[in-house]
Amino acid sequence: MSAPSRIDTFREMVRKNPENHLAHFGLANEAQKLGLHAEAAEHLQAYLARHDDEGNAWGRLGEARDAFRRGVEASRRFGHPSMAAELEERLEEI
Repeated sequence: MSAPSRIDTFREMVRKNPENHLAHFGLANEAQKLGLHAEAAEHLQAYLARHDDEGNAWGRLGEARDAFRRGVEASRRFGHPSMAAELEERLEEI
């Protein structure tokens, strides 16, 4: 049996203890590395709601917002209005 991936490890940590702000931050970092920007944003927000941050998480949340904006632009450019609308909804959530 193979070892769980880093992201799976952090997901399990958050599942077991949703109040573990450092697990949320770790999960956000791993999600961002994999391009899972919505998941990263969700866990950055959870982290920031529980922990006063010196700026790192705020910067990463800004990167996630930027990724959604670029996705909206690309979706429109390539004629995918429903995808653009979905990404805009997600952007409004963060």
